[in-house]
Amino acid sequence: MDTFDYIILGAGSAGCVLANRLSENPNNKVLLIEAGGKDTYPWIHIPVGYYKTMHNPKTDWCYKTEPDETMEGVSIPYPRGKTLGGSSSINGLLYIRGQEEDYNVWRQLGNTGWGWNNVLPYFIKAENQERGENEFHGVGGPLSVSDIRVKLPILDVFRNAAKEAGIPSVNDFNTGDNFGCGYFQVTEKNGLRCSTAVGYLNPVKHRKNLKIETNCHVEKINFEGKKAVSVSFWKKDKSFTVKSNKEIILSAGSIGSTQLLQVSGIGEASKLKQLGIDVINDLVGVGKNLQDHLMFRPVYRVKNIKTLNKKINSIFGKLMIGMEYVFLRKGPMTMGASQLCAFAKSDSSRATPNLQFHVQPISLDKLGASDLHDFDAFTPTVANIRPTSKGEINITSKDSREYPKIKMNYLSTQDDRKVAADGLRLARKIVMETEEFKKYEPEEHRPGIHLQDDEELVKASSHFAQTIFHPVGTCKMGNDENSVVNDQLKVHGIENLRVIDASIMPNITSGNTNAPTIMIAEKGADMILGK
Repeated sequence: MDTFDYIILGAGSAGCVLANRLSENPNNKVLLIEAGGKDTYPWIHIPVGYYKTMHNPKTDWCYKTEPDETMEGVSIPYPRGKTLGGSSSINGLLYIRGQEEDYNVWRQLGNTGWGWNNVLPYFIKAENQERGENEFHGVGGPLSVSDIRVKLPILDVFRNAAKEAGIPSVNDFNTGDNFGCGYFQVTEKNGLRCSTAVGYLNPVKHRKNLKIETNCHVEKINFEGKKAVSVSFWKKDKSFTVKSNKEIILSAGSIGSTQLLQVSGIGEASKLKQLGIDVINDLVGVGKNLQDHLMFRPVYRVKNIKTLNKKINSIFGKLMIGMEYVFLRKGPMTMGASQLCAFAKSDSSRATPNLQFHVQPISLDKLGASDLHDFDAFTPTVANIRPTSKGEINITSKDSREYPKIKMNYLSTQDDRKVAADGLRLARKIVMETEEFKKYEPEEHRPGIHLQDDEELVKASSHFAQTIFHPVGTCKMGNDENSVVNDQLKVHGIENLRVIDASIMPNITSGNTNAPTIMIAEKGADMILGK
């Protein structure tokens, strides 16, 4: 099978969806190419296993951002999934769609068919909602969405304190208006991760018209004039070329799809020529418009209430946690990256929430470190979910195996620096100034209550800031000079080539980006099939 109707590059959050939907018709011959391996590593499927899969070269590309002068010269590890399921196999499992306004703005930018009412049916189609079906949620879809299976009193305390500070308690963040505080839902089924490989690919992987190739690194897309006709890839250092009768679809994510367009000759012509790449189409927007959510990680010590720090640090505690998971499929091993969520406004002038809290009942010096603090503390991380800073991705070589440069430019606008400071102040207000927390004698372990000036707060907090791993926007959907695809997700000026993944977002969604990426793939599949 060296000729296919559809060739999908990347088996991640979007690629697995496309493989499922495009191969439903047995007359469509579909090839799915993934640079990573099969998702057989056991920690992929245990929810808390992201601690073992992130920063692990078996399952993570282990990118790093360029040092960022807007963040005290900090360079941040940048995990991206390198396995079937892509980042949905190593992410924090949090299911958030974003706000109604996010998608209405996409539509207002000229992207017909991308308003909230247009995309909601695709969120519903994808979903197998544990709580059942209603006007906003679906059952029977490939993606299992469940309530969390661990409850800790410290989280309820924060929720009550947030209410005291003017943030109402809510039960569902996914109806288009996410203002409030409540518990996350997670992409799990019976206490196990539901990646897109599990939900979309596993049930159909034996279809005769679907071929899945793993450990195959795409070299480039080949063209006849302006028409994409074939894909070259390496497998065990041998080069192979496969042809497409209909379409080639890039679903390698905001980093991978950008890189493959650039090495294939689509991008800013002057940059490509410097690397000896023949220019197929001069699209200056490829790699630009990079957006992400940067989170600050303040830590608060508490008394008279338990967090998970001491339990996880003790051998006996670990044993009890393990037994709870093995026998009940409950407890800390079922945890997503955070348990409690809050959406709020950094100031009253904002029409909709622009801050997101991810509240974790643990604390540590550095994300990814193995040792938690030896005292009871928790981490109410806070992120600007409407950032105005934008970065870019640029290749450094015509060889797609060489990592590109990822320059984020976090906090490069004054608005983003102000929102960061306001977010840290709101966390401080909820914990340090509410009656709800008084009995627990909270103490600001970091950044430190002595820091009062906005710039002091932001600079000190930059040293323990982290991305929430939401890179989007580098193959922007639109019609302006910096856009890469149109509202049908077709690459401008090129035949038979689409990009379908998070990179097409004109603006980042207000929250975690995995659910929107799956929605994009569901909608993109219908576009390809003419539905």
